Amino acid sequence: MFTPLRRLAAVGVATLAAGALSAAAYPTAHPTLGAGAGAVGVSAAERGRPSGPPPVQVQLLALNDFHGNLEAPTGSGGRIQTGVNADGSASTVDAGGVEYLATQLRQLAEQQKKQNTITVAAGDLIGASPLLSAAFHDEPSIEALGLAGLDYASVGNHEFDEGAAELLRIQNGGCHPVDGCADGTPYEGADFQYLSANAFVTETGKPLLAPYAVKKVQGVKVGFIGMTLEGTKDIVSQQGVAGLDFADEVATANRYAGELQAQGVESIVVLLHQGGQQSGPNAWDVNGCNGLTGPIVDIADGMSDAIDVVVSGHTHQAYNCDIDGKLVTSASSAGRLVTDIDLSIDRRSGDVTTAVANNVIVTRDVAKDATQTALIERYRTALGPIATAQVGTAAQDLTRTQEQLFPTGTSSTGAPLFALGESPLGNVIADAQLAATDDEEGAVAAFMNPGGVRADLAAGPVTYEEAFTVQPFANNLVTLDLTGTQIQCLLEQQFQVGRTLYPSASVAYTVDTTGTTAATGADPCTGSRVVDETVTIAGQPVDDASTYRVTVNNFLAGGGDGFGVLTGATNAVTGPIDLDAFTAYLTATSPVSAPALDRISTQS
Repeated sequence: MFTPLRRLAAVGVATLAAGALSAAAYPTAHPTLGAGAGAVGVSAAERGRPSGPPPVQVQLLALNDFHGNLEAPTGSGGRIQTGVNADGSASTVDAGGVEYLATQLRQLAEQQKKQNTITVAAGDLIGASPLLSAAFHDEPSIEALGLAGLDYASVGNHEFDEGAAELLRIQNGGCHPVDGCADGTPYEGADFQYLSANAFVTETGKPLLAPYAVKKVQGVKVGFIGMTLEGTKDIVSQQGVAGLDFADEVATANRYAGELQAQGVESIVVLLHQGGQQSGPNAWDVNGCNGLTGPIVDIADGMSDAIDVVVSGHTHQAYNCDIDGKLVTSASSAGRLVTDIDLSIDRRSGDVTTAVANNVIVTRDVAKDATQTALIERYRTALGPIATAQVGTAAQDLTRTQEQLFPTGTSSTGAPLFALGESPLGNVIADAQLAATDDEEGAVAAFMNPGGVRADLAAGPVTYEEAFTVQPFANNLVTLDLTGTQIQCLLEQQFQVGRTLYPSASVAYTVDTTGTTAATGADPCTGSRVVDETVTIAGQPVDDASTYRVTVNNFLAGGGDGFGVLTGATNAVTGPIDLDAFTAYLTATSPVSAPALDRISTQS
C-alpha cells in the first residue's frame, strides 16, 4: 500500500501543498445552460499552439460514476442505447460489470504503448452502491478499481456520503472505526490517488486531498486537477460535509492551471464531477454532442485556454464535445462506458497539439478478468446469505422512470420548467415511509426525493440485496410538524430548486403550468405553480393554519436538494432506517403493484 504522498512519489508525481483557500476567493457561479458544438476531437494547432518533432502519444482511459457496480448491473441500468429500431424503440446492448471493464481497459491499453496509458475517473466511484460493495464501506470497489489500473480520480459528491474522515480512510487505508475489517482482512487503502482541488477544510482553508498531480511521460508533463461540483453541500447530508466548504469550479481550475504552468506543465486535464446532457432525437449517441445543456457548458467555457481536456460526470450521461476548444467527455455510469482519449503532445513545448476521444461500450462479450472474478467471489462469500433472503414480491416491474407532466424548457414568462412527475417506484417508497410512521408518529403524509431511488425492481421475488440497491443510503426517516402554509411552500420549492418530490398516496395537488416560479434565493411561497385549493391530505383540503405530521428522510429534513422549507419544521422525531421501512412494506403488501400516477395533475 502507498500513502498518498508515497504513492505520488512512486509514480513520479509532483503535488502542491496548497495555501489557504477561502469562499471569498471564489465567486459564486451562476451557470446558464447553453448548447455545445458536436465534435470528438480538438486540434490545438488550430489554436496557434506550436508544432514540432514527432509528438509524445498519451492515452487516457476515463470513467465516471462507477457507484460500486462490481457485478454487471441489471435492468435499464445495465444497458446502453446504440440506436433506434424501425418501430421507434431503442436498440440497446448489455454493458458494465467490473470483470468486463477490467478486460476492456487492458485491451484498450494494449493498443497503445502501455507506459503511456493513464487511467482516470471523474468521481462517484463509491457511494449509492449495491450491497456487495456497500456492506464493506465500498472497500471492494476501491480494491477492484486499483486492480483495474486506475491512477487518478476526482472526488464526487458521493465520496462524502460517510464524511471527510471516512474518505481519508478510503484513500489511506485502515479498518473501519466501527465495523472493523468486515471481510476479515486488513484494508490497505486506494492504490490510486484521489484529487480534490475545490473541497477544503473550513477551519484551515486547505484542500482535503491533493488538488492536483503531475505525471511525466517520455519527458513531457501531464497535469491532472480533480474537483467536485461546487453545490456538493446541497446534495449530500450535512453530516457528510461537516467542516468542509466547496469552491467555484471555474476559479479553482484556472488557479491551479496557472500554478501548473508555472511548473512547466502545459498539458492539463481536469477531472470534474459535474456535467450535462444531450437533448433531441439523437441524445442517445454516446459520441454525440447534440444540444448539450447543463452546468458543464458554462464551466468549460469559463476555464482557461491552458486546459486541454475536461473529463466530466455526475449526470450519468454520455457525450463527446468540443467546448471553447476543450475536449469535454463523459462516460455514462456504472462502468458501462470507457472514454478512450488520445493526446498528441509537442515534445518541445509540452503542450497538447491534438486530443481525440471515443466512448467505448463495455460489452459483455469479452473474457471476464479472473482477478476481478476472484475478488467478487471473496466478498460474496463474506457477505453471506442475507443478500438472497426474499423480502417480498413485485407484481410487475417497478421502475424509477419519472412521468413527464410537462416538458423541460421555459414558460411564457421565462421562468424555468422541469419534468415534474411521479414514478411507480418512487410512489411505492413514499407509501412505505408513511406506513412505517403513521401509527407511532402520527404521520399523515410522506415525501421521497428521486435522487434516493437508485435502481428499478423487476417483477417477481424481491431479495434483500435488490431492495438495498434501490435504497442504499441508510437514511433515517424523520417525522416532523409542518403547517399547511409550509406544505404549500414546500411544493412550490420544487420548482425553485428544479427537483420534484414523490408524494405518498395520501397527498394530491394540481400544478398550473403557466404559473410563476419563485426566484432563486427568494421566499418559495411567492411562486404560483401549485394551485393552493387543490392541495389535499387524506382527501381533505390543507388548511394554512393547521399542523400536519409529515415524514421525510433525514437528508431532506436537513434541507437536502435545496428544500430549505423543511429546516423550519418542528417536533422532529427520528424513526427507522428507510431500507427497513421499504422491506417491511414489501413483505406486508406483496405482491406489490405499480401505483397509479395520479397524485400530481396539471392545468394550464
